[in-house]
Amino acid sequence: MPQRPHQERSSRPPTRAARARSFDAVAAQYAASRPGYPPELFDAIEERAGRSLKGARVLDVGAGTGIATALLAARGAQVTAVEPGAGMAAQLRADLPATPLVRATGDALPFSDAAAFDLVCYAQAWHWTNPARSVPEAMRVLRPGGALALWWNIPHRETGWAVDQDARLARRLPGYDRHRVTDDPDTLFRRHGLRPAFRAVDWIRPVPLDTHLAMLGSHSQFAVLAPVTAASVLEDERAALLDVFPGGIVQEEYGVDLTVTLRPAGSS
Repeated sequence: MPQRPHQERSSRPPTRAARARSFDAVAAQYAASRPGYPPELFDAIEERAGRSLKGARVLDVGAGTGIATALLAARGAQVTAVEPGAGMAAQLRADLPATPLVRATGDALPFSDAAAFDLVCYAQAWHWTNPARSVPEAMRVLRPGGALALWWNIPHRETGWAVDQDARLARRLPGYDRHRVTDDPDTLFRRHGLRPAFRAVDWIRPVPLDTHLAMLGSHSQFAVLAPVTAASVLEDERAALLDVFPGGIVQEEYGVDLTVTLRPAGSS
């Protein structure tokens, strides 16, 4: 389908700092449209961490609007959220007013060495940290034997409509990265003397086309664009996807990549 005239991608992609700040402007959209996580993910976390989430003291770092925070709490965890962004934190407070919330980053956690959390987790957020600082910080506030868990919803982009969408977005968005924005956790953790375990969970989210487009627009690659430019790209996506999903329900396919590593039980 030919696209209407539009301004093509600029030659200079947005900076990492600009992308990190961009979420505050789309916090409500983020909360309403981003996918959650399947129950199997939390089963896998419990298996790898060696304990139930029920009653666990959990630190959800880079909590955003509280999507994972709410799901962890629903499993019985005692969750403290950590979020640096003003807009994202305000949305989390509105949606989860009873949840303790601290404005900070994973690179400098404002908790004592004796905080003794059972689990420190990063849902969709680890790639915004500096691992040289965030790994030691997580280990510092964990109890001995506690677990650091990182996970991402990674869209399956290898076949069909998703490949075509990637090609369209790569032509239009500066610095488009197909959602793979983190270093290899295996190498990262072994560099710090830690032994990680991995697991992937596959799942499908059927959503209305409007929700899918809002989800796309909540990503930093869209949020940093001028509104008229973002709207143009999303409207072209609407037309293209209606050819694939004429009923207006998009079948989003994800694999949740999970990495869990334990603080050595004998460490102090």
